[in-house]
Amino acid sequence: MTAKIRSLTVALSSDVREDDVQSLIDAIQMMRNVISVTGNEVTPNDWTSEMRVRTEVFGKLMELAKEMSSNR
Repeated sequence: MTAKIRSLTVALSSDVREDDVQSLIDAIQMMRNVISVTGNEVTPNDWTSEMRVRTEVFGKLMELAKEMSSNR
């Protein structure tokens, strides 16, 4: 038996101005079985979360670089 899907989530590669993404929203709305499409505005919490992830990844890359340079 095949599972049924209730919703899809689309993540954009970067923040996009609302008027620039409207054509994409309109196109998705025109697809079969779509009843609603909404955009989610960027919030300060989004920026904070992104900065925390970037800081963590950068820290791990620095640790790896130190480890690799000490193994030479």
